[in-house]
Amino acid sequence: MDFEAVDVLNDPGGRDRLLALGVRNLPVVARGKEYVMGQNLEDVAKFVGIDTGHKRLPPAEILEKWIVALKAAQRYMPQFPTARINESVVHNRERPARLLGHHVFCIVETYLTAVTQKIEYSPMNTNVPAEDENKYPTGADIARYGDGVITRLREWWEANKNISFEQLVPTSYGDQSLHEVFERSAWHSAQHVRQLADVLERWGIPPDGKLSAADLKGLPLPERIWE
Repeated sequence: MDFEAVDVLNDPGGRDRLLALGVRNLPVVARGKEYVMGQNLEDVAKFVGIDTGHKRLPPAEILEKWIVALKAAQRYMPQFPTARINESVVHNRERPARLLGHHVFCIVETYLTAVTQKIEYSPMNTNVPAEDENKYPTGADIARYGDGVITRLREWWEANKNISFEQLVPTSYGDQSLHEVFERSAWHSAQHVRQLADVLERWGIPPDGKLSAADLKGLPLPERIWE
């Protein structure tokens, strides 16, 4: 049976087909009346019959790669000219460089809020923007905001590094292991850090220390930077 991609935005019947499945969140991969949430790529691969062979890194290694990516974002953000920091970074979506940089660190805060307050983790919550331009008007301000975020992440790790990362946590795409959510949050940040570097290069500004293949090795990042 063929798999179906439902276009909810542009197909008038897309929303009805989505609701008929009993689904309220996106993305979804469907096959007839069966479906799997697209947030967990391993679940999607299993659903479509693909063995990715992916083995998650130990949590301690994920943490270090996450922090390497966050520190790269701290280097990049001050490089964005303040006069251009509210320009969109993509042609088909209104996403200013300032908000993309903030988003990198908001991913960490969303993770920490979910696991410390024992509430449902949702990737959608990472899109809460720093709308107040007076709070984070420049890249340097966002980099400083990142200091506190990294400190909180390290503190959480020191207090929780010996817990079971196989315990299940509630997410908007079903119960997942803490290991999966931890890894997902790390590569989510890292993917957007890659995008920040790409924007700087397009603007003719050499990024201050690009992330290397070794920095990212073991994280299940999309092959393309803007996927």
